[in-house]
Amino acid sequence: MIDKLQGIKQRFEFLSEKLAAPDALEDRDAWRDMVKERASLEEIVVAFDEYSTVQLSLENCKAMLNDHLDNEMKELVHFEIEELETKLEELDNRLHILLLPKDPNDDRDVILEIRAGTGGDEASLFGADLLRMYLRYAERNGYKMEYLSSNMTDMGGVKEVVLSIGGKRGAFSRLKYESGVHRVQRVPETESQGRIHTSAATVAVLPEIDDVQIEIKDTDLRIDTYRSSGAGGQHVNKTESAIRITHLPTGMVVSCQDEKSQLKNKEQAMRVLKSRLYDFYRGQQDAERAGARKSQIGSGDRSERIRTYNFPQGRVTDHRIGFTLYKLEAFLDGDMDELIDALIVAERSEQLAGEAD
Repeated sequence: MIDKLQGIKQRFEFLSEKLAAPDALEDRDAWRDMVKERASLEEIVVAFDEYSTVQLSLENCKAMLNDHLDNEMKELVHFEIEELETKLEELDNRLHILLLPKDPNDDRDVILEIRAGTGGDEASLFGADLLRMYLRYAERNGYKMEYLSSNMTDMGGVKEVVLSIGGKRGAFSRLKYESGVHRVQRVPETESQGRIHTSAATVAVLPEIDDVQIEIKDTDLRIDTYRSSGAGGQHVNKTESAIRITHLPTGMVVSCQDEKSQLKNKEQAMRVLKSRLYDFYRGQQDAERAGARKSQIGSGDRSERIRTYNFPQGRVTDHRIGFTLYKLEAFLDGDMDELIDALIVAERSEQLAGEAD
């Protein structure tokens, strides 16, 4: 492992020198690639430097035991050695986790879809709560957000919303754990007898894909135009600007009507279709490679209930790792990192255990 870490550090230092060179920006594409690669190595290098420092301190402490020390000083040195050995073991585990293969899509932007599930109006209102939660999370973390498609209820609830979230490295690496069924338990505003209702919304998180990664033949598409419906002023129902694209081999259908331009609606619909198809084909490949054994975390199985938001108890529980937070209001305001970090640690620990097997 040490040889591999030293090689990574050398590469990191080489990239740092190249980026600091006066002519670094002459080739913009090469510069962007180097920035991205250096950023991906930085966390490993920082951890390795700390590991090396602790290891050197440990060696120095052990060497001190050979000196003529009084009993009190020896006791202090032994105590220091115990602390350093514990720290070194923690760093060793962390480095093993950091060296695990990463999802190649982790640095990509995200297509995030929210759909109301069982529960009628209450499900759509909960979908709106989830929409606000993700918008606040994006705002907190400096991600850009763009509506690709939206279908809202008269009460302000969500029937279906499709967003693009990204603009900086790592959007998919953080949000991919949100795929699944989200369940809410609370007393609806319309409930006069104070009974707790259970409803659900479904979230799908897909990596946004470029043209290079997935090829879609024109002959595989049926494109229909129709008149927009819903809010939109005089433009609505006067021009056929809405687009419906059907991918004939899979039967997958994507619609977009938010933009006034037919061309813009088509571009938005194609972005969503590419990501859905990539996710579909990737799922098939995963199933072929891994059979029935698939990691529960990050599997993207939208039929699985992943989380419960319990309002009477003020808690959020993620069922995949049995993790509960008693700060529901803050979580719905976009303070999600503690839970996402726990999911990342659980997934990496599972990967590490798999490699040990």
